[in-house]
Amino acid sequence: MASKKQKRTEEVRSRKKKKGWRTLILSATALALVGLLIFFFVTLFDALFPTSGKGGAKKRDKREVTLYFSDANERFLVPEKRFVAKEATDEEQARAIVEALAAGSKTGHVATLPEKSDVQGVRLQKDGTAEVSFGKGLVSGHPGSSASEAATVLSLANTLVANVPGVKRVRILLEGKELATIRGHLDTRKAFPPQDLAAPGARP
Repeated sequence: MASKKQKRTEEVRSRKKKKGWRTLILSATALALVGLLIFFFVTLFDALFPTSGKGGAKKRDKREVTLYFSDANERFLVPEKRFVAKEATDEEQARAIVEALAAGSKTGHVATLPEKSDVQGVRLQKDGTAEVSFGKGLVSGHPGSSASEAATVLSLANTLVANVPGVKRVRILLEGKELATIRGHLDTRKAFPPQDLAAPGARP
């Protein structure tokens, strides 16, 4: 039989062991709570102030532009505000703007470019002409009426002149080459300046 002294020693050891486990569990719980709080605040900060994207890459700045779509009767051009990525050069910026125009309206206005228009690039000439090159989808997907063709060229002209400094007129190319006409109604070998076709009360 164990003596009273041995029993007391065992009891002290047992109490110390239990106390050690309790301290360890409390410490682990506290560390877990601190970790959760750090994760929560980091996530909240990233959501409120998104300064980086995947892989730590900086998200691109954006700028507000005015795109011109058509009204339901294709008689007027209707302005629509949109945010697009801010590009390093005017040509890259012009391409981003045309791509936004080709993506269509977000507020129900009539698109002026076919859904599958492939924007291949934009070249800015010294005389203020912006040459916009499209893929074959511009022609094959175009509805083809005279009103639709006019809406296409004038929405491009008004959009680029309004948003890209130095652009005075727009000429449409097909795969980098001269395009005689989209669907036979307008001569697209020439460059088109913007026209004031805003509907009453629809100015930006």
